[in-house]
Amino acid sequence: MSLYELHAKSIDGRDQSFEDYRGKVLLIVNVASKCGFTGQYAGLEELYLKHKDEGFVVLGFPCDQFGHQEPGTEAEILQFCSTKYNVTFPMFAKVNVNGEDADPVFKVLKEAKSGILGLSAIKWNFTKFLVNRAGEVVERYSAATGPASLDEDVVKLLKAS
Repeated sequence: MSLYELHAKSIDGRDQSFEDYRGKVLLIVNVASKCGFTGQYAGLEELYLKHKDEGFVVLGFPCDQFGHQEPGTEAEILQFCSTKYNVTFPMFAKVNVNGEDADPVFKVLKEAKSGILGLSAIKWNFTKFLVNRAGEVVERYSAATGPASLDEDVVKLLKAS
C-alpha cells in the first residue's frame, strides 16, 4: 500500500488524506509530551520552518505506547505543543505505532524501513521516518537522533526533485 492511499485523523479531528502531501519531502515522527526526547519538538519545528517553503513537512503523531509518556487528550497535547514549543507543523490524533492496532501509516513506514537488527517494531517515541517526494521511505532514525542532524538528508531530498 502506498502512503498516499492513507488517511489519518488530524489532532483537531479532521480527516487528512496523505494524497495532500504528494510531492513533498516528509519527516514522520511518533511524539510524546513527557518523554526524555520531548525537547526535540523545538528542533523539529526549527527544521520544518527552515525548509517548509521548499516542500518539506514534519508530521507529528502522538503515541502513548512507551512508558505512558503521552497521557493527555488531543486538546491537551495540542495546547502543550503550541504553548511550550510553538509547534506549527501538522499534528495528528494519538495513535499506536506497534501491535495489531498500529496505525496504518506506521505499518507502511515500518514495512518499508526496518530498525535495528532488522526488527520492524518502533523502540521508543521520537523515531523518525524520512520520505522522499515520490512517497518512498528512504531513512529511519532512532529516537536519539536529533532533528538538527537530519538537515543534510532533508536538503539532499529537496534538491533531488
